[in-house]
Amino acid sequence: MTLFQRQATVADLNALSEGTAMRPLGIEFTETGPDYVRATLPVDERTRQPYGLLHGGASVLLAETLGSTAGGLCVGAGQGVVGIEINANHLAGVREGKVTGTARPLHVGRSTQVWEIRIEDERGRLACVSRLTLAVVDRRGA
Repeated sequence: MTLFQRQATVADLNALSEGTAMRPLGIEFTETGPDYVRATLPVDERTRQPYGLLHGGASVLLAETLGSTAGGLCVGAGQGVVGIEINANHLAGVREGKVTGTARPLHVGRSTQVWEIRIEDERGRLACVSRLTLAVVDRRGA
């Protein structure tokens, strides 16, 4: 049984990234499951800070992308989600390769959702953990 009310393939999710901040940073959706969405982010000149580490802002962009995407799949027709709060704890520096983020729900309600996003390096080491709160809203014109 799936948590998601809307079904989307990895190809569908990647197509939604066209013309957004996700495309130039190289975020790529890789997997969906019954209650999670997963994507990768390269650690390269696009996403490093001046000291050679993965930029915290890039991690947060990945986290919000994952949580908002997953949250959007949980709402009915005519509804959407918008981020109202995000936090991130950066736990380990990453200098190269790619990181993988996974969003899983902590709470999926009628008016709010809370998602935990764990970002790991290629060795499976936790680099960042984030929590995103979303508001469920009616889409204009829906």
